[in-house]
Formats: sequence, structure tokens, C-alpha cells
Amino acid sequence: MATQATAQPSYSFLRIAITLQTLTILLQAVSAGPLLTSSYGETLHSVGARVMYGASMLYVLAAVLAWKPGGGSPRPIWHASGFLVLASLQVVLGIANVPSVHVPLGVLMFGLSVLALARR
Repeated sequence: MATQATAQPSYSFLRIAITLQTLTILLQAVSAGPLLTSSYGETLHSVGARVMYGASMLYVLAAVLAWKPGGGSPRPIWHASGFLVLASLQVVLGIANVPSVHVPLGVLMFGLSVLALARR
């Protein structure tokens, strides 16, 4: 009896990518404390920003892979792309040192990432 292949692995990769993104955003929040109180905090937060941005790009890749080969909905691609735009804005605001927008945007991003994770 032949079994039918499913798109499950690509959805698993999508869930892993969203989980990684959520965890990196959480770690950014945690590294914000040392940023304000210690000499190594800026380096830690800066490295974390690069990792978070990479996780957002991985989320886009995972969404594309889940859609194209598996024939799934393109909706996760729009979500992931929107998140990459938010991550880009977050990086720009962090570099420009605009904490009045940077911090609330980080909270929003974490909430949206948890919501995306809950939907998977």
C-alpha cells in the first residue's frame, strides 16, 4: 500500500522558525537590562539584534518553503514578510537610539510572534 506524501516537514520547519524568532525576541528583552546597567550590555544586545534579524529572515524562508512545495496558503509569507519589515524598523530605531518607539515595538513584535506561534 502506497502512502501519500504530505507537507508536514515544511510546516514543522515553519514552526521551528517561528519558535526561534520568538525566543530571540525574548532574549533581546532580557539583554536590554544589561544594556542599561553594564559595559558588556551593548555588545550583547547588538549581537542579539543580528540573531533576531536572522531569525526573521529564516521565518520568511520557512514560510516560502511551506507554501511552494506543499501547496499551502501564501498567508504565512505575508505574515513573515511583515515581521521582517518590523524587525528592520526595530533595528533602525535601535541604531538611531529612539527608545520611546523601539521598546513598545519590541513588545508588539514579541506579542505578534507568540500569536503566530500559537496559530501553528
